[in-house]
Amino acid sequence: MDNRDTIDPLFDALRGEMAKLDAPRGVEKELLQAFARQFPQKQPWHQRLALRRWALAGGLSTAVTALTVFSLLLHNPRLDADPDGDGRALLSRDGNGGLFIALESPERIEQEPAPRVVETELSRNSLARLGVPLTPENAGGTVKAEMLLGADGEPLAVRLTSLD
Repeated sequence: MDNRDTIDPLFDALRGEMAKLDAPRGVEKELLQAFARQFPQKQPWHQRLALRRWALAGGLSTAVTALTVFSLLLHNPRLDADPDGDGRALLSRDGNGGLFIALESPERIEQEPAPRVVETELSRNSLARLGVPLTPENAGGTVKAEMLLGADGEPLAVRLTSLD
């Protein structure tokens, strides 16, 4: 005889007795509430923080992120005084106080056999990406500039002589 043959009738009897038991409605709910009162659960740390603290933390992190992005946008490596560490500047002031901005690499400018300087007026819209202030009032205006041109007529650098 197998051990299973002796256990199965016992389980059948247990199932029959359990089917006869019927707890009144709401007993389980009341027992769970009594248990919760007797043994209170500690809330997780994220549920204990108040909404104001979460709002403050979110606001501060958003402000820090915005300031970081803004400062990275303001930092233009082409306008660094000496980005390559080789002594050549991409941005410098000439003797007249005009601002010289290289539009091509210093190597390209140095390799040019016969550069020439041409006086011109450029629209503020075209210079906005170089950092020239642009407002709705002066958007249609021009800026006096001197362009350093290569032999092929391509602009190599620009010197802003008047921002008025």
